[in-house]
Amino acid sequence: MTASAAKHWWQRDTTPGYVLIAATLLSFLLLNGPTGEAFHHLLEDQIAGLALGLGEAAHPLNLHLVINDGLMVIFFLYVGLELKRETVEGPFKNPREAAMPMAGALGGMAAPALIYVAINAHAPEYLRGWAIPAATDIAFAVGVLSLLGPRVPGGLRLFLLALAIIDDLGAILVIALFYSTHLAGWALGGAAVTFVVMLLMNRAGVKALAPFWLLGLVLWGFMLLSGVHATIAGVLTAMTVPMRRADGHSPLITAEHALKPWVTFAIMPIFAIANAGVVLHGAGVETLLHPIALGAAAGLVFGKPLGITLATYAASSVMRQPAPADLPKMLGIGMLAGIGFTMSLFIGTLAFGSGELAAPVRFGVLGGSLLSALLGLITLALACRNHPAPIADLGAEEERAEAAGVLEDIDPPGDAKR
Repeated sequence: MTASAAKHWWQRDTTPGYVLIAATLLSFLLLNGPTGEAFHHLLEDQIAGLALGLGEAAHPLNLHLVINDGLMVIFFLYVGLELKRETVEGPFKNPREAAMPMAGALGGMAAPALIYVAINAHAPEYLRGWAIPAATDIAFAVGVLSLLGPRVPGGLRLFLLALAIIDDLGAILVIALFYSTHLAGWALGGAAVTFVVMLLMNRAGVKALAPFWLLGLVLWGFMLLSGVHATIAGVLTAMTVPMRRADGHSPLITAEHALKPWVTFAIMPIFAIANAGVVLHGAGVETLLHPIALGAAAGLVFGKPLGITLATYAASSVMRQPAPADLPKMLGIGMLAGIGFTMSLFIGTLAFGSGELAAPVRFGVLGGSLLSALLGLITLALACRNHPAPIADLGAEEERAEAAGVLEDIDPPGDAKR
């Protein structure tokens, strides 16, 4: 029995994808069945007359807001921890190693955005959604790739993972820069002071996680009041979490592993249930052919593989390094990166809210993601059909390596990595 087969079902790479598919189907059923009206009111009705924020930045407190501005902070905290780990101890610590997936990620964000803008150029009110097709859903993309098993070279899987992680960082920056409104200077100042205190705690050698979570909550409050989207607090908190103690143990990896099941089996499915479904009644051809839906779908299906492939090969030529794979495999990986789902839906919600434009956003993202997944699977299955030997399970290799101390790379006591 292989290491992969010996894993419990909840530990397999494919599981997050299946869970998200189930959550999406449940969202459609809840919205389009007899529970549709009640489910809509559950998400949108104000809770006890409460509001989040102050002044112009205040929003009525409802379940939708709790999920998108509260629970999703934990999702972004998890993503931020992964980003820091990859930067401090992973492949991104070597700029030359990170250059190829970074170029691919930038191309994979620029091309879909340009396609979206070209399709919506005649309607300036829709251009706010330009970043919708620029995002990649890590869980779905890696999960779909794992369906091909050992036929896919290990380096190609790592390239997709690195690409998606950098893509997430780009999406986070986009949210911070372009989807923040009614900025409040005093709250931004409070957030900056809190963040600096957390950095100083790290530098002073504080290794316990509780103080970082407490100040992270304060940081989230300031961000919520500042007008910058509150999820950015999750990423900033992750940047301050200590990487290593003097004895070599990692508070950051401990936090990441503790959060993973909650993110996989609670936060992402809840987000999908609240945001992925769309009311099918009255949604005709005009909804499917809406410029927002066409721009999102075309950006994911065509923009991602074209942008990633062209940018990666350009970087390969400039750096005089071999590309991660041949053209068919690169196109296949680019197609899988077109699975936007969670991040694309999230950006779509920030851009257009949950009103009448939510339907074309969701149709475009879901349709584009589904088509990207199918095309990517078919392309890679054909391109990798002659791949010779099966590769060992990556997760098992990492566990064995860390147990043997290969990933530890411990500095002398008193000089722990931050």
